[in-house]
Amino acid sequence: MNKSQIVELIARKANVSKKTATQTMDIFVNAVKSNLAAGKSVTITGFGTFSVSARAARNGVNPQTGKPIRIPQSRVPRFKSGKSLRSLIH
Repeated sequence: MNKSQIVELIARKANVSKKTATQTMDIFVNAVKSNLAAGKSVTITGFGTFSVSARAARNGVNPQTGKPIRIPQSRVPRFKSGKSLRSLIH
């Protein structure tokens, strides 16, 4: 399912226009992005938690040359599913 399919679903289920559904979706995505950028987590009870995790610096290999390289530390987004979401999948 992609963004346009989700927007269509929201518009149909909420009985709103696609424009309103798109704006709602964009507000949600931007809220998650801005909170993660600030180092905060976003928890949606029953669905899951979006958070930021630190990835330590490590050694790697350049796949084109085979030479060792140093990969710097970074911050990466994470998602941990909630209990009710996990139970639907298992």
